[in-house]
Amino acid sequence: MQNIIALKQDNCKDCYKCIRNCPVKAIEFHNNAAYILEKECILCGRCYVVCPQNAKQVRSDAHRVREAIKAGKTVIASVAPSFVSGMSVDSIEDIEAALKALGFAGAEETAIGAGFVSRAYEEILRAGRQKIVISSCCPSINQLIQQYYPDLAHNLAQVLTPMQAHCVAIREKVPDAFTVFIGPCIAKKREADEADSVDACLTFDELDDWLGEQGVPLIASGPREEEGKRARLYPTAGGILRTMEKIPGYERMAIDGAENCIAALEEMRAGRIDNVFIEMSACEGSCIAGPIIREHSARRLSGAIRVNHYAGPARFPDAPPASIGAFYPPTPLVRPMPGGAAIQAVLTKMGKDTPEKELNCGCCGYPTCRDKAVAVCRGRAQIDMCFSFLKGKAESFSDKIIANTPNAIIVMDEALIVQEINGAGMRLFGLKDRLDIVNAPIVELLDPTDYLQVVHGGKAIVDKRHCIKEFGLYVEETVLYDERYHILISIMRDVTEQETVRAQEQELRRRTIEVTDKVIDKQMRVVQEIASLLGETTAETRIALTKLKEAVKGDD
Repeated sequence: MQNIIALKQDNCKDCYKCIRNCPVKAIEFHNNAAYILEKECILCGRCYVVCPQNAKQVRSDAHRVREAIKAGKTVIASVAPSFVSGMSVDSIEDIEAALKALGFAGAEETAIGAGFVSRAYEEILRAGRQKIVISSCCPSINQLIQQYYPDLAHNLAQVLTPMQAHCVAIREKVPDAFTVFIGPCIAKKREADEADSVDACLTFDELDDWLGEQGVPLIASGPREEEGKRARLYPTAGGILRTMEKIPGYERMAIDGAENCIAALEEMRAGRIDNVFIEMSACEGSCIAGPIIREHSARRLSGAIRVNHYAGPARFPDAPPASIGAFYPPTPLVRPMPGGAAIQAVLTKMGKDTPEKELNCGCCGYPTCRDKAVAVCRGRAQIDMCFSFLKGKAESFSDKIIANTPNAIIVMDEALIVQEINGAGMRLFGLKDRLDIVNAPIVELLDPTDYLQVVHGGKAIVDKRHCIKEFGLYVEETVLYDERYHILISIMRDVTEQETVRAQEQELRRRTIEVTDKVIDKQMRVVQEIASLLGETTAETRIALTKLKEAVKGDD
């Protein structure tokens, strides 16, 4: 597998949605971005589907098909029957007409291969040699079992997938055919890379883009009168079972969704299951909800109905090719487990130093805190991916700021009941214990008028300087109201010393002016006496002295 799902790193920032949804946790985080671990990925496509930032990109193989057409090869498409739910057409003939316009030699339904596979499954059940038989149609499930449940690999039906079975049949008819599978599945790309019978794999999106680029329309010609092909039901949940005869002695179950399949495999591993045929699909809703069907989540029901109508009445296919047997060997994945001390060291760094603090909330994407610690030890995750760790770190940081700020901080609810007070506030008001005021009304400490005004008026008070006479204090106060959390925050700066100095300066100016007034009045009288003796007016002298007096007052 060569970068079948690639990362657009510029789009991937501080989001753990893919790891939360990855059923096998085949993703590592570094530099605040998520990187897929190719050897561990089962290509279920969940990360591609759920990524909110469009940061995952599926490898395109259209160029390989174009080159084959350009080289004059006989290019024949095997089209997954889910095309009726994923594309605006009514029949395989509609798809074939568009593909021929692109240069394909022809197109057939993968349902032909699915019919062969169903017959092979029936033969396995009739032979009765396997107590548990798991369908091998879904390549993601096949790899999940081979790598993560290798002890259960012998339960996989040793039969080719419908894609490969059909391409084998195509090659029997046209030995030099260049076979191309077209469907909604990402995992089929890796299967095609590894299969001898399949030359390339395109998704419905790739085909849609190619048709748009060439200006080739998809034309729905309307339903066709034809005998039904029961194998067309394969892309629906339970569709495989509906194409098979019921063989006595075996229960039949359909399980879709990777997590549900994993739960079933765990139950099998515990030895609780026997004599059952299990249809497994990694996608919830099976292939009609495959990762590459556009708007797949909105088409699960309508898509299933369209496939049902398209399949029509039951009809079994002709005899299968000479051999569609397969071998799915166990390929156990080795994930070294770090030692207990290393795991505990990481847990301690995350603030999980006791079992009670292991919240196992799953926000980081891992099912438990211990699983997350293991991932950190392996270099696949970062400590700060833990929400509670970041929350605790932020709270600790804010607590340190509040505890060490010289400003008094009081937090009240909307009823003006004190919820918290910091150390500076306790010192400012001479409180020995925070409980002296916490859970008590603020009126026991301060005048509530301003606080009521902020709560009911919604307008903050900023840097209001006023006197708190009961405590002999002058403060500069800011009052904020948080409507979302319904709390009132008062931040006070003690400016008593500044106010004392300012009051002393004002008193000094007042006394200076008083003395000046007395001097001026005395001088005025002297001047008036002299002026009267000299017979001169005192107007000019009065104006000059008045200006002197005003100048002295102006310094205040």
